[in-house]
Amino acid sequence: MNMTKRKMIFCFLASFVVLSVISVYVIFNPLNVSDDSIFDDPSNTIPSLNQEDSTAYVKTINSFAFDLLKQMTNDPLKEDNLFYSPYSVFTALAMTYEGASGKTASEMADVLKIPQDNISFHTYVSSLYSYLNQKDLYTLSTANALWIKENYEILSSYLSTVETYYHAASQSIDFSDPTEAAQIINQWVEDNTNNLIKDLIPPDAIDPVLCRLILTNAIYFKGTWEVQFDEQNTTNRDFEVSEGIITNVPTMTMVGTKERFNYTETDTLQILELPYAGNSLSMVIILPKTQTDLSTVVESIDETAYNRWFESMEKQEVDIYLPTFKIETPVLTLNDYLQNLGIRDAFGMNADFSGITGNKELRISDVLHKAYIDVNEEGTEAAAATAVIMELKSINGGGSSRIVFDCDHPFLFTLHHRDTGTILFMGAVENPSS
Repeated sequence: MNMTKRKMIFCFLASFVVLSVISVYVIFNPLNVSDDSIFDDPSNTIPSLNQEDSTAYVKTINSFAFDLLKQMTNDPLKEDNLFYSPYSVFTALAMTYEGASGKTASEMADVLKIPQDNISFHTYVSSLYSYLNQKDLYTLSTANALWIKENYEILSSYLSTVETYYHAASQSIDFSDPTEAAQIINQWVEDNTNNLIKDLIPPDAIDPVLCRLILTNAIYFKGTWEVQFDEQNTTNRDFEVSEGIITNVPTMTMVGTKERFNYTETDTLQILELPYAGNSLSMVIILPKTQTDLSTVVESIDETAYNRWFESMEKQEVDIYLPTFKIETPVLTLNDYLQNLGIRDAFGMNADFSGITGNKELRISDVLHKAYIDVNEEGTEAAAATAVIMELKSINGGGSSRIVFDCDHPFLFTLHHRDTGTILFMGAVENPSS
């Protein structure tokens, strides 16, 4: 692996909702699930859904999370570090998919692995949205919106679906001034990510003549560790970016304490779960036991392996060494990744989104994504947003009782919503100092 293609991959797993709208996989922990519905609530304000359907849909989102991660990891032009919200991307695409027909719909169904016009999936989407926006010891929120060209007609049946089940607000907007339109939408994104995600949509992504519809999702999370790191114990330590390449980075330490954490390992990996206050969300860190090409690690894991790790976790005393890090991604264009996964017609002249307008004049021009995460001694703050831009096709139409978990080389991580098992964010850290 050459030096520009780093090895560290963070996969943050959090059932999201708040940060980058996440892809995911739900794990039903007996400690968290007390009956047949993971979304059961005494106030009855959140729709209920049986465990079998919920498990299936979590698996769907988490599978998508790992599929997209593999595409992003294999991109030779990717940044050193990687972070995104599979939940955010999945949600924005799912809203778009609700209006797809024909081959366009079948391709999106193969990738997203969800049925159209299915009451159980719609109940799940609505329930998850409400569940993620509940107040707790952490802050987690998500929002959806449709930005529709002034006087452009959208089918009432489509609007009803996305407004009812995705809780998406619809707003008329003038795309003839791309700068002003981008400013309005970007302000909405900032407002829903605590000002962490700025300039998601560049003005030149909006065609003033052809643009008709933009769908957006935003997610935000802020939480403190259940067991916080002592800032006085943070010291500079070596981090092996790649074989023979060493950098010095501030590293949090928690050594010799009586705290116990969920931990498991395989022949090649160590997996550690660090919960946030409230115990509904956690960071899951996937650390190769030796300096390893992270792209190889990513290729070998999926939601099934991820689930298996959770099932094998046990409380252990662990000595933890974890770099502080901050990742702020540029605006990522996901078109190529999604086409590689199989969503092809949606971007071309054969696109069929007649379920949105009643005709086949629309196609996806761009799927844009941006994400942010800051991990320190106190906890984590993260945010992400996704935009699906739609336009006309044309103007016409070991050995000790204590375990050492030393993140002194590239690793993967996820932000994980423990109650539902959903991966809200994922990432890879190849160089904490970059």
